[in-house]
Amino acid sequence: MPELRRDPITGRWVIIATDRARRPADFVPDRVVVKGNGLCPFCPGNESRTPPEVLAYRPGGQADQPGWTLRVVPNKFPALRVEGDFDRHGDGVYDRMNGIGAHEVIIECPEHALSLSQLPEKRVEDLFWAFRDRILDLKKDRRLRYVMIFKNHGAAAGATLEHTHSQLIALPVVPKRVSEEMDGARRYHDLRERCIYCDILRQESEVGARVVLDTDHFVALCPYAARFPFEVWIVPRRHLSHFEQADIPTIENLGWVMRVVLRKLDKVLEQAPYNFNLHTAPVQDPEMPHYHWHLELSPKLTRIAGFEQGTGFYINPTPPEEAAGFLREVGLV
Repeated sequence: MPELRRDPITGRWVIIATDRARRPADFVPDRVVVKGNGLCPFCPGNESRTPPEVLAYRPGGQADQPGWTLRVVPNKFPALRVEGDFDRHGDGVYDRMNGIGAHEVIIECPEHALSLSQLPEKRVEDLFWAFRDRILDLKKDRRLRYVMIFKNHGAAAGATLEHTHSQLIALPVVPKRVSEEMDGARRYHDLRERCIYCDILRQESEVGARVVLDTDHFVALCPYAARFPFEVWIVPRRHLSHFEQADIPTIENLGWVMRVVLRKLDKVLEQAPYNFNLHTAPVQDPEMPHYHWHLELSPKLTRIAGFEQGTGFYINPTPPEEAAGFLREVGLV
């Protein structure tokens, strides 16, 4: 029997289409295959083909030269620019302002053929240190309200270059979806005086059916109202609203957890494309008792079509309990 499930944070409904439940082998994803490209601007030796780096991890050597293990550069074709002022004004019922912000690319490794899941654990950890370093730097600009960090892995997930990378876009406004998530968490906190994410962690840990793995610092789970097949959330056990305030043990463990989750998904879904987003509080806001930073990771196995666009409902053909079971069975890879 199909089920309608309601996300307790946002109030969003999803349809778990159990009558057409799909196992991993039933999906035919656009498998991510790296073909190689000698003209790749992200490869060592091609540093001059990107804007000057704003951050790099390297054991030695000069800026904008080979020898780095991770590199952050402004996007050559940015969605937003740091220079200028807002020039806010109305046009009748419409509001507009200049596209002030920042758009950066985090080049995750120098090796063109490697994916994030194939990197050593310390190199995956370094990616999260880079996220933290860039957020801490960008939040000094008081014009910026929100820093969205995301990854598109594979052409089907929106990646235009195959060399593994993430992106950062700093915005002068808080995105609507982020506001909806925070508002839902605030309503729950106002009613029960508890963080809904902390309550979800307690309940999911007790039930276990949707838990993929857990450590002293994190729980990785398939959410109850999962929008997509094999959607996974990585949620820290310690309550903290801002990712950039995470301590050293938390970020060290996050590298291990992310690597394991990605390798499990690669094994079960045969290297399917995916997206992930870092959900964190607005950078200019103080610590929030109701909000809890986390990562949301969604393999690209289904397509959003007319029904989803018209209703805001998602149809998920794989119950999250089954998805979590498949991922647990893989073990540590």
